[in-house]
Parts: sequence; structure tokens; C-alpha cells
Amino acid sequence: MKNNFILRAITGILFVAVLTGSIIAGPVNFALLFTLISALSVNEFANLINQKGEAKVPSILVGMGAAFLMLGMWGFCTNQTGAYVLLPYPALLLYLMIRELYLKAENPVANWAYTLMSQLYVALPFALLNVLAFHTDRATGEVTYNPVLPLSVFVFLWLSDTGAYCVGSLIGKNRLFPRISPKKSWEGSIGGGLLAMAASWPLAHFFPFLSVAGWMGMALTVVIFGTWGDLTESLLKRHLGIKDSGNILPGHGGLLDRFDSSLMAIPAATVYLYALAFFG
Repeated sequence: MKNNFILRAITGILFVAVLTGSIIAGPVNFALLFTLISALSVNEFANLINQKGEAKVPSILVGMGAAFLMLGMWGFCTNQTGAYVLLPYPALLLYLMIRELYLKAENPVANWAYTLMSQLYVALPFALLNVLAFHTDRATGEVTYNPVLPLSVFVFLWLSDTGAYCVGSLIGKNRLFPRISPKKSWEGSIGGGLLAMAASWPLAHFFPFLSVAGWMGMALTVVIFGTWGDLTESLLKRHLGIKDSGNILPGHGGLLDRFDSSLMAIPAATVYLYALAFFG
């Protein structure tokens, strides 16, 4: 038990350090890190489905598609290329659909569903990090890299997880979603959400491009959708009959286990910020 705790702690510290450092280090490091994470996460998802035997997902193709989508969005959002760079991606999706007509698979509909899910559920959220990170000045056309917004999504999730664990361990009694995740409690979730929202004050002070209310809304959005993202992966693992999505992170499982919350929190944060800009 002690050795496992130490292993989890070391892996967790290294994970946070690499993620934070790569995002802060600059746009190229940001792109390289999340291209790798996106490809490996989609590949991990495909392998899980293939091991279950319900469907056959082409793991190499979907992994390459995820990497291409991340890099293509990076090129488009940084004005390195035009939107045409993304055209091969829908072509790949069409190919993945059409190929099933010729494979004579036992369950082609399941193959379609899980193959496209790998892109919608895993690849797209990572690609949307580019929308959070890069901003174009409408007057000058100049693109700036803002590492704070993509990093803040993960910070809110980490704070929420920490607060939920501490509060839930102390006073958690009412189960949040016992059918899927019997350990989560309402008390823990509320405690984690309040801790994440409390971070809005220092963030608004040091990064005033959003007000305190704006940061609080961002935190609340990330926490709510992050919880749904966590539950979504828990439901997937329960259906597949597995405990962890992989073993790439010693003591923590797979990449999907670490990024499950962010797969819904990132798209939700993107929509929130656009809505805030439009209506604010």
C-alpha cells in the first residue's frame, strides 16, 4: 500500500510537471505534447474496444487521424496554414465509413460507431485546446499564444479532484451517481467545485483578461462537465469490464484515466468562452 502510494505520488508529480511545463514552454512544445497525447489516447481507446471484441477499430488509422487533427488545428489557429490543411481529415472519416462496405465485418455498425466515437470523444477535445490557446487580433491579424486558458482547464480539474477527495473522505454520505461511480458523493463534488471556484480570485488578479465572475463561470463549467466526463469514462469502463484504461502511467492507469474529465471540460470551456465573448 505504501509503495503504491509513493508510485502514484511520483507519477502524479511528473505528470503535472510535464503537462504544465510543456504548455508554458511555448506553442511548439504545446503542439508536440498534445499531438502525442491525442494519438496515444485514441489508440488506447481503440485497443480497449478491440479487446472487448464487440467491434474492430483500426487503431493505427484513428491514432494517425487524431494526430493530424491536432496538428491541423494548430496550423490553422496559428495562421501557419489555411483551413485547407484540414481537408484530409474529413476524407479520412469518409474512408473509415466506406471501408466497412468492403470488409464484410460481423458488426459493421458497431465498427462505425466506435471508430467515429474515437474521434468525437477523444481526438476532437484535444484539438479544441488550440482554440483556447491561440487568439487572433481582428484588427492586425496577429496571433498570440495564451497558455493560461488551456492550463486553467487542467488546474480547475486538479483542484476539483483534490477538493472532492478530501471533502468526500471526511463528510461524503450522499452518493452522486451510485449506478456508475459508487465512491463519488455530492458533498465531495460540491467541495471540489468550491475549491476550483475559489481559484478564480487569484487568477483574475494575475490574469485580468477575464473578470472574477468570468473566471468563476469558467471554473463552474469545467467542474460540471469534468464530472460528467469522469462519469462517462467510468460508464465505458464498466461496460468493457475493466478497471483501468491502460498502464502507461504507473499507479494511475492509462491516459484516458487521467484525461477523462477534460474530454468534456475542454469543449464546454471553449463554448463558454465564446458565449462569454458574444454576450458579455
